Amino acid sequence: MAEPTDSLMPGQVDAVALARLYGEPLFALPQDLYIPPDALQVFLEAFEGPLDLLLYLIRKQNFNILDIPMLDVTRQYLGYVDEIRSRNLELAAEYLLMAAMLIEIKSRMLLPARRQEGQEEAEDPRAELVRRLLEYEQIKLAAHQLGALPQYGRDFLPARVHIEQGSRTRFPDVSVQELQQALQAVLRRARLVQHHRITREELSVREYMSHVLKALQGRRFVLLEDLFEPARGATVLVVTFIALLELAKETLVEITQAEAFAPIYVRLAYTPV
Repeated sequence: MAEPTDSLMPGQVDAVALARLYGEPLFALPQDLYIPPDALQVFLEAFEGPLDLLLYLIRKQNFNILDIPMLDVTRQYLGYVDEIRSRNLELAAEYLLMAAMLIEIKSRMLLPARRQEGQEEAEDPRAELVRRLLEYEQIKLAAHQLGALPQYGRDFLPARVHIEQGSRTRFPDVSVQELQQALQAVLRRARLVQHHRITREELSVREYMSHVLKALQGRRFVLLEDLFEPARGATVLVVTFIALLELAKETLVEITQAEAFAPIYVRLAYTPV
């Protein structure tokens, strides 16, 4: 049998791989491995802008912020700007503007001071920069204090306690108005599914004509309303009215009225002997 290769030796199989190259484990770094200088970068300080960098340089060296040594601060500041220009030109643009302002302040300090009318002393060219630095430091300190406050989701979470319900069931209280609303809702749903049945009721007009004649026999006058029976329904009323019209048409009954809007009477037609 063939001898096992070096990659399958027990000592290398049990070892921990340093990395993987195309899916294969590497147990030792290649001797000819080249790492470019720009591959690894360590940032010890991160600044949020030109004012943050200036404040860092001043506080780190314990300079008096009211009497800034512009030469030292400008030299250190330009060194940092040159460093970031080689890596991020867009980020360096904001810092270059502050560098130009520092150079301008330094050049104004080299010139003779000029007093303005109404002022006893000439204005310090560093005054505006000092004011901006002090305001920025106050805001940064306030932001740090706000960030140190406990925050929901980062420093604390709401306490949750599971309480088991007892065996006794407690039903909610129901008012009379809620019961009425529930009943109305049920009635509305019932109307949506309501069925209508239409049935045919056969009624004979001739039969009701005989009923009317029997009611008029032996009576001189009968009120029209007395010939109808409302309790038997609308269909019976209609058929009775049609029967009455048929009797009047065949001159078997007479329908009379003394005057307008007076009661209407019905009687049997007079038949001479």
